Order: sequence, then C-alpha cells, then structure tokens
Amino acid sequence: MFSQIFILSPRGDTIINRDFRSDLPKSTPETFFRQAKTYSGDANPLFNVDCIQFAHIKRGGLYIVGTSRFNLQPAMSLELLDRLAKEIKDFCGVINEEVLRKNFILIYEILDESFDFGYPQLMATEQIKPLIVNEPIQPQPDSVMNSLRPKIQTFNIFVPNTMGSQAVQRSVLNKNQANEIFVDIYEKLNVLFNSSAYVINQSIEGCIQMTSFLQGNPPLKLALNEDLQIGRQQGQYSAGVILDDCNFHECVNANELDMNKTLRIQPPDGQFVVMNYRISGDYAAPFRLFPIIEEISSSKIEVTIKLKACFDAKIIASYANVRIPIPKQTANAYPELVKNAQQETAEYDSNKKIIEWQIKKLCGGQERSLKIKLTLQATQTAHTARKEIGPIAMNFEIPMFNVSRLQIKYLRIEERGNTTNPHRWVRYITQSSSYVCRI
Repeated sequence: MFSQIFILSPRGDTIINRDFRSDLPKSTPETFFRQAKTYSGDANPLFNVDCIQFAHIKRGGLYIVGTSRFNLQPAMSLELLDRLAKEIKDFCGVINEEVLRKNFILIYEILDESFDFGYPQLMATEQIKPLIVNEPIQPQPDSVMNSLRPKIQTFNIFVPNTMGSQAVQRSVLNKNQANEIFVDIYEKLNVLFNSSAYVINQSIEGCIQMTSFLQGNPPLKLALNEDLQIGRQQGQYSAGVILDDCNFHECVNANELDMNKTLRIQPPDGQFVVMNYRISGDYAAPFRLFPIIEEISSSKIEVTIKLKACFDAKIIASYANVRIPIPKQTANAYPELVKNAQQETAEYDSNKKIIEWQIKKLCGGQERSLKIKLTLQATQTAHTARKEIGPIAMNFEIPMFNVSRLQIKYLRIEERGNTTNPHRWVRYITQSSSYVCRI
C-alpha cells in the first residue's frame, strides 16, 4: 500500500512524515510539493513523478499525502487518506498547521495505530481510541463565539460551528461538561441551465452528518419526514420527499425506515456520516441566472448577468460567487456593478480571462445584476467571440435551508444513564457542487 504518509504546510514545510518502508528518497515531500505547484489551480489528487505514485487530499490548507512505488488503487487511496484526516480531526478538534505542530506526537501515534507497514489496520476513531495514550493539546477557544453561543436546550436552531474545534476526547477529559450531539444536513446541488434560465438537468447529493460528544455513547433514535420514500419509479411524481438511493454508516440500523421513517443509531465518538443520499427529481433551484449578450459593434460586446434569489426573504445566503469566462482575444474588460451596490465586488482576471463576481450576502427574493463591457482584439469579431462567452459557473452556501425538504423530526436519546439532558443541535446547509448556466 503506502510507502510514506506525510503532511505538508501550504509553504511546503514537512509537519509529519512517517516512512513505513524506507524504499523512497528522503526528498519525496519536496518532489511532491514542486509538482503540486506546477498546476494553475488545485493539483490532481493522483499523479506520478519519477515512478513514484502520489495520492493526496487537502484539509485545512494542508497537504495529506500517501506515496508508493507501485500503482495505487485511486478510490481506496483517497478514502484512506480521508479517514486518516477524520481521525486526526476527531482527536485534535481541528486540522491546521498550529494544532498539528502542537500535537505531532499524537499524530504519529494515530498513524502507527492506523497503519502497519503502510497497510491500513484500524481506520475508525472508535477503534483506535482505546489504544491512544497521548492527550490532545487543545487550541485556544474563541471567547467571542463561546460568549454568543446559546445555552438553551432547544432543537431546531442554528448555532456557530464550534463543534469542529472540539476534540473527541473532550467528554472523557472533562466529566463536568454537558453532553452534546450535533446534526448537520448537507446538500450539494448540481444544476444545468440553458440561456433562458430553464433547467436542463439537476440533482442533489446530500448527507446527514453527526458529531457526537455524548458520554457513554447511548443509542439514538432519529426520525425523518413521514412522507419520505426510498427509490423512484420511472415517471413517478410525488409531493413527498423521494430519495433515488441512499446508504448508511455501519452503526445505523435502518430496519424501521420503510415503516416508521426512523433510524436507530449506536453513535461512535466524533464525526461520522449517518446517511448519504441522492435525489434526481425536480426541485426549485435557489438561484436563477439570466445572461443577455449584445453586440455593440464589430469589436465590442456588452454582457449583462442578472441573478435572482428564489427563496424566502427570511433566508440569507452567506456568499455567492459567479465566474464568467470571456473570449481569449479580449483586449479589455470592464465589469460594472449597479450604483450603490453593497457587499459585492467584480474583478477581471486578465491572465485567466475570467470575470469574478463576488456577493458576500444575499437575501431571498433579491435581484443583483452585473454589466460587462468587452473590447476585442482586431483579430476577432464580436459575432465569433460571443460563442466563447460562458458557461457561467456559480458557487454559494445557504445556511438553514435545504432544497429537498428532508427534515429531522426528532432526535431522541434511547437510554439515559444520568440526569443530564444532552444538548442536541441541528442545522441545514445547502451548497453548490456544479451550478452552471449556458449562454
């Protein structure tokens, strides 16, 4: 399997380096970093340099890399690195350079328990937790965020994402701290529009993710929508929530899902994905893009992009970024925002020939517009250049909003061995995966 596993900082400094087999040069981390920096964007997750196979993922700005002299199985290699990252996050609370340098002894201990001679052995937090001796050195908590954190034991509310900075051993190290469990419903949207803003293709890739700090790991009962249905028949339409397919974590018992729409969970410590699901049916896209192109003259084009937020006014998108590719033969490009535009910017990248439109905050029901004036080089006409404009790509995140209408009805602790009522936090997050509009 892996000959080496190492973790590099964004500058290429080696933070962790475990050499399992000593069959690769000591300069392998430097070789990887030089190759990774040759890419204009993010490096390919797998590549080969001088007969050395590299597989890597990026977490918290750090490179987590596995190497081998032999061909690596792509999916398995990336999955193992991802599981290793989750183990480190569960124990340390967060993955960044400062935390890893403070806990480097703990990281090496996790590596040695997870891998033997480069082969995976124990790749789950609950498996290696009894074997880990060292305690994590916690990062300094954000006093401002902690002071704003609600103390009520409510259920359907949004709370700051402080759970990512808490370690899995916290409940063991501090018995006086209240039990907590966090539930996140993440949905990533894939949408393709035509130039008239009509949907050509769309799908949802979602998951229910839990982060458990419950003392004693008591069994849980999670209830979903009563109108939930698994499996879609051809041509079927339903007002309920239909999942095309789904899969579950090994700690989940889904025997009652069809009958009662409930899942029984024996949660491990730390973060885990309860269920992954996919939806390919029709749904209301949260944003609509309306592109308009006008040929002003043989060498000038004017592009107007209108963006409409098609969700409730009470919901606010935390950010929205729109990228508009323009013709390679563009001499000048002038993006213009509307007068008195607030919390948005538009910039022209002359090297990549892309207009970047960034909106920091967008409320439901609002409309924004951007006008782009293009001047072409003498070698190209406006009629031929307009074919090179687009497709428009959009990235966004909308907290406390989900398109599929999948809901957590309740989360119950089945066994209560003490008088403490655990805190249960639930939030919904919708993000873009591939949100594209053709021109």
